[in-house]
Amino acid sequence: MRPHRSAPVIAGCTALVLALTGTVTAHAATAPAPRDLARQTLPAGDGWASEGPGTKGGAAAAPEHVYTVTTWSRFKAALAADTGGAPRIIRVVGTLNATEGGCASFEADGYDFDRYLAAYDPAVWGRDTPVSGPQEDLRAASAEKQAASVKAAVPARTTIVGVGDDAGITGGSLQIRHVDDVIVRNLTLESPLDCFPQWDPTDGATGAWNSEYDAMVVYGSTHVWIDHNTFTDGRYPDSSLPHYYGELYQQHDGELDIVRGADHVTASWNVFADHDKTLMIGNSDGAAATDAGKLKVTLHHNLFSGVVERAPRVRFGQVDAYNNHHVVRKGQPYAYAFGIGHASRLHAEKNSFSLPAGVSAGRILKKWKEAPVTAVGNHVNGRPVDLIAVHNAETPGEVLTPGAGWTPTLRTRVDDPRALPGLVTARAGAGRLR
Repeated sequence: MRPHRSAPVIAGCTALVLALTGTVTAHAATAPAPRDLARQTLPAGDGWASEGPGTKGGAAAAPEHVYTVTTWSRFKAALAADTGGAPRIIRVVGTLNATEGGCASFEADGYDFDRYLAAYDPAVWGRDTPVSGPQEDLRAASAEKQAASVKAAVPARTTIVGVGDDAGITGGSLQIRHVDDVIVRNLTLESPLDCFPQWDPTDGATGAWNSEYDAMVVYGSTHVWIDHNTFTDGRYPDSSLPHYYGELYQQHDGELDIVRGADHVTASWNVFADHDKTLMIGNSDGAAATDAGKLKVTLHHNLFSGVVERAPRVRFGQVDAYNNHHVVRKGQPYAYAFGIGHASRLHAEKNSFSLPAGVSAGRILKKWKEAPVTAVGNHVNGRPVDLIAVHNAETPGEVLTPGAGWTPTLRTRVDDPRALPGLVTARAGAGRLR
């Protein structure tokens, strides 16, 4: 069995599940404690998700709509439970494993990876035509089975919160699609491993393996608060993945995507760690019909550690990125942090960056398309740096235009960037809420 063909099995949680009709457990009817994380709402003025009615998630859920889950199947059942549109709370205890049966459990009859490799070897298939034929059809059928298992649709007016310091999801993809008012907090989300990446010989000069499944997708949804979570490749960084046809067998997609008309999102105090294409806001230059005037996102007090790129990459959106701390490790692959894309209006203020020797501050910004950007008050290795000026000086062929044309107002606190390395490192991520 090849290493990539079997997903890890997480030890079962020992917590008891409270009895309820069906497969989902309802939480006992007790009055919420003052610091009950599941009953907390986004503070007024805390980023774009506080706009208008704000973001309350399932904070007002009745006792019969509060669920405690210890397995992936019960988690999905809690999401699908009929509440008549009423708010719901889902408390996650321990680690939920969305692929505990391993990749073999998703394989369509007749699919064989060795046959796939033999059929589409560039020496046989070439590099000019997308793959097709029986093994590609079986790969696609297998991928559909995995997608049905690992994707979890989150309904409106829902709060998902981890209980304690060790709650999380491995192998799952939270799909927040076309709904309003969702909160996700205090979870460690290990990036899903795509069991069946597709080989595309036409992708780039030498072809590439393309994968599915972001850890979380906000698609066409509004008023979403993503707070104190840890997004990571965990036990399976890209460096642990094999190569086929001379290319990395890429089994990861993104950690967080905010796309297709999503609006009024706040992502605060999260950790994004050890990943390549990390956080994308807007996924197509041609999506103006859904994205123009939308994709208003606030990113604050997040830690980006060991990530390669997209922290974030932005199209269309008015994105306020302030008080985030970025750590680039010595020897890691690094492309850029802030990607300036089509029709974007990024305001990057008072962030801090720790860069090793040999990585220039001029690489922090990356110009993909012509769009104005504001970058003020940012510090690199403890010193103030004009990110636009150093980028333009080092990359004169990709000059950025300063001035995004708007000033963020929805902020509850703004810290001195010199305090961020200690503050954000100590407080961001899952297991830090009390």
